[in-house]
Amino acid sequence: MKAAVYEAFQQPLSIQSVRDPEPVADGAVIRVAATGICRSDWHGWMGHDSDIRLPHVPGHELAGVVEAVGREVHRWQTGDRVTVPFAVGCGHCSQCLSGDQHICDDYFQPGFTAWGSFAEHVAIPHADVNLVRLPEPLGFVEAASLGCRFITSFRAVVMQGRTKPGEWIVIHGCGGVGLSAVMIADALGAQVIGVDIKDEALALATTLGAKHVINARTTPNVVQAIHDLTAGGAHVALDALGSSETCRNSVLSLRKRGRQVQVGLMVEDYKDALIPMNLVIAKELEILGSHGMQAHAYQPMLDMIIEGRLQPQLLINDTVSLATGAYAMTTMGDFALTGVTVIDEF
Repeated sequence: MKAAVYEAFQQPLSIQSVRDPEPVADGAVIRVAATGICRSDWHGWMGHDSDIRLPHVPGHELAGVVEAVGREVHRWQTGDRVTVPFAVGCGHCSQCLSGDQHICDDYFQPGFTAWGSFAEHVAIPHADVNLVRLPEPLGFVEAASLGCRFITSFRAVVMQGRTKPGEWIVIHGCGGVGLSAVMIADALGAQVIGVDIKDEALALATTLGAKHVINARTTPNVVQAIHDLTAGGAHVALDALGSSETCRNSVLSLRKRGRQVQVGLMVEDYKDALIPMNLVIAKELEILGSHGMQAHAYQPMLDMIIEGRLQPQLLINDTVSLATGAYAMTTMGDFALTGVTVIDEF
């Protein structure tokens, strides 16, 4: 099969012909029809993820067709249209038995713990637990755009943030995760504030439902601006980027008993970021993490998409070839891309 491979961290990827994967006994091989390009892939390519072993094929936001299944797979067969969470559960550990496959004790992540979906085929273990059937109206490109960004945002806004109609929610960082969160929060009836340093990202946030937007580069005091707009602070705040500054601003932008959801990855220099714990105590704030979403939790989100209440296709900026996408992934540290770019040509 054809795949985009890097032999060393922070070095260019090359398109290579590699061996086709085979399904393990409880797994499936998926013919990839589309795969998203995500900043998490960039983090891996930079060497920020200890799970990666070189040479490596990135990619974890995939949709396609089941090509083959192992002998222990019962729910899936060749030809089924599927997607898969980026955090795959084993189905047997205490987390999985509790329904929390996305934080499995023995997790599998395509594009991280094994070769991913920047390829014509990808192997996924524990298929009965982890594959998600695509409704017929949902195309592969749109399904791939759900990837890690949209599903992570859905869980962050709906389950972790417990966002309610009329509440103020501020989203720090309007990349793929943040823009997804803007759309989802607006669909829930929340009052959304988007924060970013790029006017084009903020313009897109406005079209997706943000009631107010704030350019953090040109606004002297972002936190004060949020408190002024909300008359005391947001009920829910998401750090959708992952930096010391956005994390701190996210916490500081909350009103009393507000809920901070950390979605953006905190790696390298940011992994031990300081937050104002004195205010967490004084205001009785909640600090919550959000890491993907379980396969069994997809249906409410898919229902909202089919009903037209969520339109992930509006987040798609471009569709590209495997070679173009492999190069684009290496530039994501520059934050040059707005919205979601999807590889659909292999």
